[in-house]
Amino acid sequence: MKKLRILVADDHALVRRGARAVLHSRPGWRVVGEATNGREAVQKAIELKPDVAVVDIGMPELDGVEVVRQIREAVPNTKVLVLTMHESDQMVQRALEAGAHGYILKSDLTDSLPIAVRAIAEGKRFLTPKVSEIVLDGFLKTKTYHQQREQAAARPTHRETEIIRLLAEGKSNKEIATALGIAVSTVETHRAKIMSKLGLHSLAELIHYAMRHGIISPPSASE
Repeated sequence: MKKLRILVADDHALVRRGARAVLHSRPGWRVVGEATNGREAVQKAIELKPDVAVVDIGMPELDGVEVVRQIREAVPNTKVLVLTMHESDQMVQRALEAGAHGYILKSDLTDSLPIAVRAIAEGKRFLTPKVSEIVLDGFLKTKTYHQQREQAAARPTHRETEIIRLLAEGKSNKEIATALGIAVSTVETHRAKIMSKLGLHSLAELIHYAMRHGIISPPSASE
């Protein structure tokens, strides 16, 4: 492994000392600077141009995600590793979108820090198994949420269900208007919205939809 110049940015002295001890134990690795807040982290990165910047998300004076973004913009050759206590899938996503190459938790500092630094120095991405699980859980929750929203959006209203039933029963727009006490033009507007909302393209598809969802009963064998 080539020699690495590393910047450590964290507002807690104990974390900086711990990171320095772990990193200095690797041959050829050297912590060339430390920062205690977000602005200082960006300034030190610009000044020192380290190979890797280990950055906390929760530092004062400048949001940690913005620190990542500014370092990546100002010193594009510096790889950024987030070292934090935040176990939030949103935070992980924000950090990665800002340009971070890795994300590890402070609880994994001793075991994961040297592995993560080596990986991102080689141009790879690095997430600990725990962080990967957090991201996956967040993705699945988001996917489920969007699916539920899509399903809710596609669910016809009570009035739309009435019109679907009458259409599926073979009623004309005029007959439906009379039955519901509304204008024919209103029925036509509802009909167009229903077809678009449910992704239907013909009356036959609408009838099949109505049967599948119990809006009308399928015809019996004797009919």
